[in-house]
Amino acid sequence: MSIHFTVSGLTRNLFHSLGLDNQRAPRPLNPEQSLLLECYLAGQIPESAWNDYVFETPELARHVNARRSQH
Repeated sequence: MSIHFTVSGLTRNLFHSLGLDNQRAPRPLNPEQSLLLECYLAGQIPESAWNDYVFETPELARHVNARRSQH
């Protein structure tokens, strides 16, 4: 048995584990995710529920970070 890997795969995993992959531009959200994001930013979604959404869709966290860095 042998294990194969690429340097780019290891680098991507390292960036992800360090949280540095959030630096890339977020992908567009669908209308439901956009509404969810707006509700969260308006304070209508508790942090505990938001963490569940982000666990399911990590892209939401990138959008929050991007929006907060704009202001």
